[in-house]
Amino acid sequence: MADQTPSISRRTLLVQAAAVGIATVAAPMINLGRYQLFGQPAPQYSARAISLVQRSLVIDMLSVFTLNFPDQAKWEANPETFTEAEFKVFLDSGINVFHPAVGLGGANAYEQALEFFSRWNAFIAGSDERLMRIDSMQDFARVKASKKIAVILGLQNAQHFRRPDDVNFFYNLGQRVSQLTYNSRNLIGNGATERRDEGISDFGAAIIDRMNKVGMAIDVSHCGDRTTLDAFELSKKPVLITHSNCRVLANGHPRDKTDEAILAVKKSGSVIGITGVRMFVRDKEPTTIEHALDHFDHVSKLIGPEHLGVGSDIDLYGYDAMPAELNKQLRAGYKGSYGFREKIDIEGLNHPRRMFDLAEGLIRRKYSDANIEGILGGNFRRVLTQIWTA
Repeated sequence: MADQTPSISRRTLLVQAAAVGIATVAAPMINLGRYQLFGQPAPQYSARAISLVQRSLVIDMLSVFTLNFPDQAKWEANPETFTEAEFKVFLDSGINVFHPAVGLGGANAYEQALEFFSRWNAFIAGSDERLMRIDSMQDFARVKASKKIAVILGLQNAQHFRRPDDVNFFYNLGQRVSQLTYNSRNLIGNGATERRDEGISDFGAAIIDRMNKVGMAIDVSHCGDRTTLDAFELSKKPVLITHSNCRVLANGHPRDKTDEAILAVKKSGSVIGITGVRMFVRDKEPTTIEHALDHFDHVSKLIGPEHLGVGSDIDLYGYDAMPAELNKQLRAGYKGSYGFREKIDIEGLNHPRRMFDLAEGLIRRKYSDANIEGILGGNFRRVLTQIWTA
């Protein structure tokens, strides 16, 4: 989730903030067949859930490093300030691969994108003992052994592509995923909260063709319905929905996807990542982890668990843990159709160990180990390997 108004986007907030300027999973304590992680008294997880997370390549296809924007700006400007304690929280989360994409847009989208990728590349290079950039399918094989946190660089908008050659340029800077539109319209197509539901332009078709050729993944999470379906029709490679949910379960929320779009995921051989953002899960209270699991079940029944993944759309601690003023500014940048309530996160999916809670929930819903490993990251790894083969 990211703000559709460029002046108050996550990235803009980060830059403005900059201008103003835990133990490891080593020896869990056993208790009646369940284990405690990080030396905490609760929650406890089953040995099966812990084993699933620890042996899987866990990929979160939308998770920024932090929603405390001054911290992100500090790490990018001075990578040495990314401390060992902070790194341990990431490492102990069980998430191996993060896709920390944000939404950029406006008249200077190209310049903003240049800054975004230069800052991230500097952060990764300056923290090379802790971070690694995923550039190709071969990189997935070495993440676990590296004991590093891996990053897939991408953006939640393609407005920085002024012409098809820019796709090649940003690919060379490390970009491997691009959402076609943010919530609003650009020259490629329409966003999810635009007034009119229109499809992809001729220019957008040319961008899609070039993304296919260079091996950059197309993401339609924030796209409008017609733009979403057009992308599946035009692309010769699978099209991702990195972070969205099922509209039928959330009373028609515009940021969720129709069953028609979910069926297109299957036809494309692709994956949809489910998010725990509260208003995308359910339009009323209570909204719990069980309601989030209903979205996994709906997709699984409609197209199969091999097309499911995770796109949490939060940092490790969630929106409700943001500094109050930043949270207020972020909310102000969305249309009323987003339907914010008091809380944005869902208890159980709003903390660094959320992948263990998710694994536990999928066990409750009777998913097999193989299917859970796929949902935790194997399915996104499979489809990205197909897309990145240029």
